[in-house]
Amino acid sequence: MLRQDLDLLCSPLNGIGLISTDVFDTLLLRQPKSQRSRIMEAERRFARLLEQQGLPADAEELFRVRLLAEKFAYRALNVGGCVGEVRLLDIVARQLAILGLPPELLHRRIGLETDIEKTSLSANSRLAIALRQQRQAGIRIIAVSDTCLQASQLCELIDHFHGPGLIDKIYSSADLGATKRSGQLFSAILRAENISPSEMLHIGDDEIADQAVPRKMGIHTVHIPTGRIRRYVTRADGARSAALRTFRRRLALSRSASCTVNDRNSFGREVFGPIAAQFCLFIWLYATQAQAQGDYALAFCARGGIGIRQAFEALLARLQLPLDMLRENILVSRLVAARTALETGNRAVLDELGREFAKSSFAQVAHAVGGGTYELPPRWDATFAPAHFFDMLKSPCGLPVLDDVVRQNQLFKRHLDTAFGPARPIILCDTGLYGSTQRLLAAGLPERHFETIQFARCNYKRLSEDHFPDVTGLVVDAKLYNPLRIETVVLRYWHVIESLFEPAIPSVRHLTECEDGTVSGNAGAIAHHVIDATAGNELLSGVLDYIARLESGGQVMRQADIAWLRLKRAITNPSALDMVALGVGPRSIDFGRSESIHVLAQTDRAGLAARLKTTKSQLWREGAIARDFPHMKFALLPALELAHIARGVSARLYR
Repeated sequence: MLRQDLDLLCSPLNGIGLISTDVFDTLLLRQPKSQRSRIMEAERRFARLLEQQGLPADAEELFRVRLLAEKFAYRALNVGGCVGEVRLLDIVARQLAILGLPPELLHRRIGLETDIEKTSLSANSRLAIALRQQRQAGIRIIAVSDTCLQASQLCELIDHFHGPGLIDKIYSSADLGATKRSGQLFSAILRAENISPSEMLHIGDDEIADQAVPRKMGIHTVHIPTGRIRRYVTRADGARSAALRTFRRRLALSRSASCTVNDRNSFGREVFGPIAAQFCLFIWLYATQAQAQGDYALAFCARGGIGIRQAFEALLARLQLPLDMLRENILVSRLVAARTALETGNRAVLDELGREFAKSSFAQVAHAVGGGTYELPPRWDATFAPAHFFDMLKSPCGLPVLDDVVRQNQLFKRHLDTAFGPARPIILCDTGLYGSTQRLLAAGLPERHFETIQFARCNYKRLSEDHFPDVTGLVVDAKLYNPLRIETVVLRYWHVIESLFEPAIPSVRHLTECEDGTVSGNAGAIAHHVIDATAGNELLSGVLDYIARLESGGQVMRQADIAWLRLKRAITNPSALDMVALGVGPRSIDFGRSESIHVLAQTDRAGLAARLKTTKSQLWREGAIARDFPHMKFALLPALELAHIARGVSARLYR
């Protein structure tokens, strides 16, 4: 503590009727031990407790699931506006649910967390002396903390180090669902204490939460920053612990037996099964936090979301994971979303149209977005220029197109209202990557709140990332493939992930009104209990077979590690069996068009150089090399992998 700060607190404070103190790194000082190290120690104790009760337990598995529960809870909170707080009670409850452990252990586990805190904190005696002096002078003393711990747990810690009687009341963000950083916790305190900001003094270490925010509200502050050396030592401890865990995990994986597959169904079961189940667990973790924050709904987007929903519902049932949230499959596509942005005149849609129709004419774009047949003058045959499209639509010849767009939007809005009501916030669930649907719907329907969770997030389009704060890649979030981050291998062959979850139905292009007033689409009936996404999809059938045999979420996490290694090898160095298992037929271009593109196009070019050049245009380059250069692939594929490693290193050095 700075001497001048201590002198201030030891002197009479005229006009101050309330002193609030931050808890951690202020009233209670942390030893230079990282949060992850503390959590790991708590999980080791918990594992010993479980073993005493005859329950199989692995501290690393407990630790990993606990971190995932915390990670997705905070992500859901941040996307939702970051005005509330994540509670340790909820984090541990989700950890136990995923691992299939008795919920009665909840408070025993939380008690271990408090015990660990008692070994990693120390009393700030000098501050306590100053606070007791002010308390004797008639000033009320309270403790305020942005933390996942409840006030009762904070009270136990404060009394353990300072004894009873130092603090008159404790305010925890976990209890009130409001934080210092947002300012809402200070507002709640001012109301509860019936005091004006000018009569309150706050003490803390954080420049934003403990100084800038309360000072802006008119509250007096004393800033006591954490020492720089202490921060560095704490970070070093966290890095050391993370490195050791990564080493142990990779060593264990190297000793694990590889899964064996014989056909597409077994590949789906043994490889995509754990990966898809892991994705579904992440969806549940995100959704349960959103549910705790408000009346959200989960919308599974046609097409990819339909297969995701089928796997997700199967996983919830198998592991008995609770989720009291409205869930529906919805008739949406990038085209449907683009129409909403066209009607509002939001320029975000021009980025998408410009990329999709770079070599098309204005007329072709009009037919795609309007969905009808139009008689357009010759000037509409000019090459599409996004900057002029709004003006073209507002011209007399373009009004019929715009009218059709508006009618389609009215049907889509009715579809959403029927499924979710007019006001409920919606979490879109899809495969990924860029999040175009999120970007366009947010632009076209600003009266609604949308956020998106998807398998992966990547700005492969190199367009604006303004919508990225509302898009979460639950499994992968990266700019490019990094061989050292195994999960990013899906960015080398994204079409197989889309194909895994998509049922054999067309993309949504056109909505119609049924006789009973409901809305249907050209994709047909997509309700969860009506459509079977596994029909003709052996990979997804294998995923469902895997989920049907599950025993716990811990099994998913263990087997997913092995499955990711197997998938990486299959994508980057495919065998003949891998080529069959991961083979994806023609992929529709969509966006109102009927054309398709081959993932692995046939090449009739003669000569080695010509065929190598053709490989660059293939959507799955490694697959094309394995197919077209069976004798040279043992040299070409490692060279390609080295090139990706070099690119990743270069990107990190120059970003």
